[in-house]
Amino acid sequence: MAEAGKAARAETVLTVEDLTVGFVTETGAVRAVESIGFSIDQGKTLGLVGESGCGKSVTAMAVMRLLQMPPAFVASGRILFDGQDLLTLPEHRMRSIRGNRIGMIFQEPMTSLNPCFTVGFQIGEVLRIHRGMNRSEARDRAVELMEGVGIGAAESRVDQYPHQLSGGLRQRVLIAIALACQPRLLIADEPTTALDVTVQAQILNLLARLQEQLDMSVLLITHDLGVVAETCDHVAVMYAGRVVESAPVAELFSRPAHPYTCGLMSAIPQLGRRSEYLPTIPGVVPSLENRSVHQCCFAGRCLQSQMICFKQFPPLKKERNNHDLACWNPCES
Repeated sequence: MAEAGKAARAETVLTVEDLTVGFVTETGAVRAVESIGFSIDQGKTLGLVGESGCGKSVTAMAVMRLLQMPPAFVASGRILFDGQDLLTLPEHRMRSIRGNRIGMIFQEPMTSLNPCFTVGFQIGEVLRIHRGMNRSEARDRAVELMEGVGIGAAESRVDQYPHQLSGGLRQRVLIAIALACQPRLLIADEPTTALDVTVQAQILNLLARLQEQLDMSVLLITHDLGVVAETCDHVAVMYAGRVVESAPVAELFSRPAHPYTCGLMSAIPQLGRRSEYLPTIPGVVPSLENRSVHQCCFAGRCLQSQMICFKQFPPLKKERNNHDLACWNPCES
């Protein structure tokens, strides 16, 4: 009963409401993220899924307030972290949160670390800034963190430079940096990209173990549905800057409703199916300049589109219990 009561009182750590983010270009302003919303409860993992260019990383950078403004701009919305709107905080307050209460694992472990400093210095920098440690204390703690993320011979590797480490070890260093201050929320942006399959599994298992130890919330950004199925509690599917479907992982995989989600599911490789018969989604994603707020952005590629799809964008609304959908003509479940 106590556990049930605790679950019923699950605390929401991050809430994104009606967030619209754009960029000023030579040809005018374009919107990369349009009116998206989602929330993450304490200790839970939300998977943000979609193909390259759909706005996943822009969303993460907006949450961290790392977008250069201008050319970027936030046209609308709120980003509530523990009840505080991050978009309204002064920069000095945001600096005390970024890297401290919110950690982030950036894409591309091969290029995310500074090649001019040792990995121990880069891990220790977070501790010196947010925990007030001196260099000796930060170095000792960096060794502990490296051991905690599974880096062997940490006492010697702490003084190595990024180019002396493999891709998998660099990714573990990035995880150590992100978790150095035991954040309440971790944003993992494609944490297994460019790593081989064996290392990917190790990294995902490591993140799951550390999340359980710290009771940490995770926003996992990926295009890999296999990773989502293995690690996430809830998933939001993005297409052309919008969330088109959102549901618990088991519900989404058993009963996908948006035609785009159904297309992604059908394209997952399966044993016994020849590669030349792999289903594809016809057409291409509309460019930022050609996206319309007055029609469904997927209508031109959708085999189920109707006249209304080209005239009005469907609102994201609840179709079933905890299953939200933005579609006029969903797949049959």
